[in-house]
Amino acid sequence: MDYKLIEKLQTLLPLGYLYLIILGILRDGVFFYLLGINFLKYSSIMDILISPLAELTSQPIILVTLLLMVIGFVLYYNFLANNSHKKWVRDSVVGKKYLKKNPDSSDADLKNHITKQVYFAIAFMIASFFLGGGVGTGINVRDRITNNNLKIKHRITDDSGNQKDIYLIDSNSAYYFYVEKGSKIVTIVPVGSIKKIELINNKMFEKGGFLNFLTL
Repeated sequence: MDYKLIEKLQTLLPLGYLYLIILGILRDGVFFYLLGINFLKYSSIMDILISPLAELTSQPIILVTLLLMVIGFVLYYNFLANNSHKKWVRDSVVGKKYLKKNPDSSDADLKNHITKQVYFAIAFMIASFFLGGGVGTGINVRDRITNNNLKIKHRITDDSGNQKDIYLIDSNSAYYFYVEKGSKIVTIVPVGSIKKIELINNKMFEKGGFLNFLTL
């Protein structure tokens, strides 16, 4: 058993999750800011802690894509590291930049450098994924609200028995964020004020349901 690897994972996993939490806060902050909402005012500590997992599992295609990209980065940098003695690697962007600063470095030094670079590459890729998703989704939802072009998928029944067809922007442990059909006003209501919420436009019951589920 490789105890060094286990110790390394024990160190990296908490740091990695802390990094995801920070990115989740930034992602939600950007997304809700574009809708004129300070989401921290409506979020509990638990909401913030689980926000990265909630984002990654919100759509299966997102999780699968991210995992494939991480695996691709690891394999690519591992391939570069294993060929660090070859000229084309030393002339690559990664190799040339390092050797310019460290001209006396050996092949082993370059290999070690490339191996470490994969962590920075993955961190940058995940940051771009979260922040880009927050900006892109926020702009898309804002424009749909402005143009009254929302896809209504939910119907809520409040504690007074009134029913409304809504576009559900998001929700957490304490609040629902939605826009009523035909409206351009973002409504924020406590979870306790909603008696029932129905999914009235469920892609899983349409033709090609499983494929639709991947893009929910």
